[in-house]
Amino acid sequence: MPARYRDQLTACCGGKLIVTLDRDGCLLIYPLPNWEIIENELMKLPSMNPAVRAIQRLLLGHATECELDGQGRLLIPGPLRQVAGLGRQIVLIGQGNKFELWDEAAWAEQRERWMNEGSASEQFNEALASLSI
Repeated sequence: MPARYRDQLTACCGGKLIVTLDRDGCLLIYPLPNWEIIENELMKLPSMNPAVRAIQRLLLGHATECELDGQGRLLIPGPLRQVAGLGRQIVLIGQGNKFELWDEAAWAEQRERWMNEGSASEQFNEALASLSI
């Protein structure tokens, strides 16, 4: 974990993080308190809905608690690494209340796809228009 985040993660969650799968092919990493909010919201959804059950199975079923070690490293369990296709080169992307962990090649490919699709997407352009960035 980059040094600039270590102190914050130690202060907010004692270095306890939840790692789970994302349907885009990366891993999501949440500080434990942030994950508990997501978990509660997911459990409130109607489990008789097949789409809800699928996302619950994906996110909740693969959620694994991990802890930063003394050097700020995070040991990602092998099965999660394998499903996300993580190789030796990885990219950590900050997303506000969570991180995304990508295989570097997969990240570059996905980023390119989003950039190409996004510029042509009316929804993308409308979302950007509502922001003052």
